[in-house]
Amino acid sequence: MELVNCKKCGRMFGSENGQIYCSKCRGNEDEDFKKVRDYLYDNPGASVKEVSEETGVKEQTIIRFLKQERIEILEDENALLKCERCGVSIKTGRYCEKCKAEMKKELGSALKNLKESQKPKLGYHTKQLNKK
Repeated sequence: MELVNCKKCGRMFGSENGQIYCSKCRGNEDEDFKKVRDYLYDNPGASVKEVSEETGVKEQTIIRFLKQERIEILEDENALLKCERCGVSIKTGRYCEKCKAEMKKELGSALKNLKESQKPKLGYHTKQLNKK
């Protein structure tokens, strides 16, 4: 456990597993998520602005839920998220499926190369003696 400041309120708290929000702010965010989820359940296809106005949850928070893949935009015309790698419109998350697959492949290749470079070199070492 390490002591960090909450990204939302600035309070110091003991973070486990890389948490960035204190328990109070996490609780508030969970409440906001439930409001958004319930509203979208009753009103599928609603825009971010509409959801924000009806639930009182900030648009920024709703967009964060989209990037965290906790919710998804149903209609393509409402897609306001862009893939952070190639710029194509997406419905949820930070990357499109194509870029996710490419990055997974690239990371796998890099990991394989790293493992190979860290393998112990096996072989014989001989000492040559100069005989006169």
